[in-house]
Amino acid sequence: MPAPSSAFKKAVQKLSEKEKEALILKAVRRDAELYDLFSYELEETTLEEVYDKSADTIHSLMINASGRSLSKALAKALRKSIKEIARFKRITKDQKAEVELHLYLLRLIFDNFTGQFDSYYKVFYTSSARLLLRTIQLIQKNLHEDYHLEYKEQLDDYLEQIHSRNKPLSFKLPAAFEVE
Repeated sequence: MPAPSSAFKKAVQKLSEKEKEALILKAVRRDAELYDLFSYELEETTLEEVYDKSADTIHSLMINASGRSLSKALAKALRKSIKEIARFKRITKDQKAEVELHLYLLRLIFDNFTGQFDSYYKVFYTSSARLLLRTIQLIQKNLHEDYHLEYKEQLDDYLEQIHSRNKPLSFKLPAAFEVE
């Protein structure tokens, strides 16, 4: 996305309030994410409502995944779910809620689809392991140490399930979630 030039900024400043309003309304009609961003920023929707909408989208993507190869369909649904989490983060900028969505997605995967880890197509297994690693990194980087203890048991369980498969990964996954 291009950064606005100084000439562009000056042109926007010269617009009347009515013209600015018309431009904003035109832009939000064309872009659903921009509409959600404005709704959130203008406090028409709360963090909980945006979270619930994203969680519902993720749930429907994962549960309704189907196709000739369930493992491939789940990998595709997982990619779309990760994009939904990124969209949520762009709208809210809330790091704890982003981690909660990651954990929600992991919970869906480990409660319902671990049988697909043994599939011939290992992309779902690898993607799930990458999501787990990314979630661990987000928690360690962005959240206070008190949250580390809160998530440790759940993450250790997921790590144990991944390591019990004895399938090779192209990256190093820790044996347990380290709490400092």
